[in-house]
Amino acid sequence: MEKLTYTLTDNQEHIPLINLLQVLNIAQSGGHAKILVREGEVMVNGVVELQMRKKIRSTDKIELEGVQIDIA
Repeated sequence: MEKLTYTLTDNQEHIPLINLLQVLNIAQSGGHAKILVREGEVMVNGVVELQMRKKIRSTDKIELEGVQIDIA
């Protein structure tokens, strides 16, 4: 499993899930990110996440398509 880390900036409290998928180039577009979430392919902290704009915060762990993302 490939591991990635995303670090929130000092002025960034959270990032919406679909934006995170786009920033890390896991999703090719916003529409693609929404499809990944809608189809239940994304897990946040070990639970399937269906909220597209779920606020991802530091210490969250996201998994999908053989990729694990740690948020710092």
